[in-house]
Amino acid sequence: MDRVGDLLLFLRVLDQGSLSAAARSLDISSAVASQRIKRLERELGVRVLHRTTRSLHATPEGLVLAEQGRALVEDLEALTSGLRRGAEEVAGTLRVTMSAAFGMQVLSPLMPQFMERHPRVRLSINMTDRFVDLVGDGYDLAIRIGQLEDSTLVARRLASNQRVLCAAPAYLRKHGSPQQPQDLSHHDCLMLTGRDGRQDLWKLLDVQGGEHAVRVSGRFESDLGESIRHAALAGQGIGLFSTWHVCDDLRSARLVPLLPGYTMKPSFIYAVMPRRGLVPPRVRAFIDFLIEHFGETPPWERHRN
Repeated sequence: MDRVGDLLLFLRVLDQGSLSAAARSLDISSAVASQRIKRLERELGVRVLHRTTRSLHATPEGLVLAEQGRALVEDLEALTSGLRRGAEEVAGTLRVTMSAAFGMQVLSPLMPQFMERHPRVRLSINMTDRFVDLVGDGYDLAIRIGQLEDSTLVARRLASNQRVLCAAPAYLRKHGSPQQPQDLSHHDCLMLTGRDGRQDLWKLLDVQGGEHAVRVSGRFESDLGESIRHAALAGQGIGLFSTWHVCDDLRSARLVPLLPGYTMKPSFIYAVMPRRGLVPPRVRAFIDFLIEHFGETPPWERHRN
């Protein structure tokens, strides 16, 4: 039974002074209104209205119901009104998870600007290179890089994710530069590990679009991208990096790009969120903010040597 709806009808009857007027205000017929009042009385086990051919007024029990029920209806209307406003306003706590390196290097500097633009948003940022269960851990969205696998999530592309092979000048002076993809198998390569194991199969594309897959090896591996970068800067081997991660190192020549006639298979940076009917405004605002900032050519690709 629609108890709240029947209670609202009862209050309208008292306010309007007649059943027919209350029915018109709620866009229902008088017959339906009468049935619903009778239903309310059956549910409560008491009469709430005295009805005669000439008058209609509340019983003592009806007066008690009106006094306490009106506060209930008003509180409910205030609650629903607040929720409707919340559904339209950029407000509330936004929980985001992202990789540690991308979060620290790219997104952290942007967060004060986003919060200044949306002063009613609270940010809760999780930075980790482990895979996070977006739904199970209660996050609004994740920033993910590379191939997406979970089809139960909704993804929106934020930017391209160009990748580059590079090494420190000290390593290249000692070991030389690879001239073709297969040469990588004879070098110390720095490998990222993750939930899918060691990422030791590197795939490069030549200018004709042909793919060259090389199984690499080396003395250093880590599940943390920043550790791989530190090892590369220290001359410990050749690394495969997203350009956002090493753009400053490339510009300053601390790292040197390798195999210029080849490119890595393309990948992208995504905002990933649970599949749901309505996306909260705070989530839409955050994604739109990132797309606006990254633009057609993301900042780390601009003026890159």
